[in-house]
Amino acid sequence: MEFSKSEPAKEDEQLGSTLEFKNISKYFPGVVALDDICFQAHSGEVLAFLGENGAGKSTLLKVLNGDYQPDKGQYLLDGVEKHFRTPHEAIEEGISVIYQERQILMELSVAENIYLGRMPANKMGVINIRQANKMAQKIISDFGLPISPQTKVKDLSIAYQQMVEIMKAYSRENLKVICFDEPTASLSDSEIQCLFDIIRKLKREDKIIIYVSHRMDELREITDKTAVFKDGRYVTTVANGEVSEKELIKMMVGRDLGDVYKNLDRDKTIGDVLLEVKNVSSDYVKENSFQLRRGEVLGFSGLVGAGRTELMRAIIGADHMRTGEVFLEGKKILNRSPKDAMDNGIVLVPEDRKMQGILANLSVKGNINISMLDQNSNQFGIMDPGKEEKTAAQGIQEFRIKTPSPDKKILELSGGNQQKCIVARWIATNPKVLILDEPTKGIDVGAKSEFYSMICAFAKQGLGVILISSELPEVIGLSDRIIIMKSLKIVGEVSHAEATEDRILSMSMIGGDNIHE
Repeated sequence: MEFSKSEPAKEDEQLGSTLEFKNISKYFPGVVALDDICFQAHSGEVLAFLGENGAGKSTLLKVLNGDYQPDKGQYLLDGVEKHFRTPHEAIEEGISVIYQERQILMELSVAENIYLGRMPANKMGVINIRQANKMAQKIISDFGLPISPQTKVKDLSIAYQQMVEIMKAYSRENLKVICFDEPTASLSDSEIQCLFDIIRKLKREDKIIIYVSHRMDELREITDKTAVFKDGRYVTTVANGEVSEKELIKMMVGRDLGDVYKNLDRDKTIGDVLLEVKNVSSDYVKENSFQLRRGEVLGFSGLVGAGRTELMRAIIGADHMRTGEVFLEGKKILNRSPKDAMDNGIVLVPEDRKMQGILANLSVKGNINISMLDQNSNQFGIMDPGKEEKTAAQGIQEFRIKTPSPDKKILELSGGNQQKCIVARWIATNPKVLILDEPTKGIDVGAKSEFYSMICAFAKQGLGVILISSELPEVIGLSDRIIIMKSLKIVGEVSHAEATEDRILSMSMIGGDNIHE
């Protein structure tokens, strides 16, 4: 993938709508989140925001959306200065931001979420739910999704919940600017192509489109230009052409990452069997068996819905285990709950960081310490502040968590730093088995490199690591062995040396090692 520096268009070439940021700055206690940001986005093109976690991309979107107020500077739409005090005001002006964290109401239906606050009604104000369902069905059909407008959002997969968010923004008639913050993190390949078709349609309709992603293949396919951010500052805008992908990464991280997989310090002395799973099933996954060795990174690959997460939930007791047995260090264990699993030395870093990972209203210190309540309390159950401080400080230092203070709310950190807090929480319990479910979802390439080194370090320390990842290069690059699942069942296994993207994808789609069939 190559990019070229884009030249600013001449005034007589500036057609359509323009969104302009002028000297935007935003400060938080101890942090300069945005520092004098100046650039433009134009209608009829897709502009990517690229930068490490904490570089300021999402913060700038929150300023535009009225979630945050800038401490300095202004933003203009078609030359007119705007100042939104709330996201509702931004929506009224035709600006929609789809955040990485979902903004939907789980107990409402798909149609009710799409048309929330603007449901069709008669002259008496009575809501016409039939009309809402009909309107929603048209959008669902445009997206090509196999869901009903009457289904409650809580009953949808994470991927489809994300699509509901996107459909909600797409449905607004006055839409002028639409911003996507890591929209494909939970989507399958077919759903991503569906989203890209919608983005192309919006582009033809001359909308201003901002697209935040760390996936280079997506930038190559769907974006026209890329605005690069580093440490809260705007660096430059580049277009597909002459600047290599390697140079682009160097712009955003300030260093050459090289081949992150080749440079990893792997565990070369994999030990004996640590975890053995025999014929485990639940209401959500069929019977499955596998072994994990001490010091091994065991990858789990498969298409969305293959059952990887569901199998791990059964193992840790998050879902009831219908059949099967789990052995740790040769001893049979029974996990009736994730607390039992933690006590037995098995912990899970979940895929859904917002809903199942962080405790949004707690501080960084509180989030790291939540798993250590027993250890850091006295005999009367009262927390020891000194132990709390020590545990948090160790986690922040060891995992290089960027925060001005242990007391900062975790919700105010970047996604990558939130993820580090969750990992620090579970490592503080001294686990024997660490399960990582899509650990780098929504994380930039620089932070990914850090996570990859951490995963290898955990294995070298003797942990058994289970890595669930939908990114084939990642699962191949990190894993000593890879187990492939299809239709809620393990269908094959390949070693690191034998693994190729074609082979794993074929097994994921066909079942078994049927590449040549």
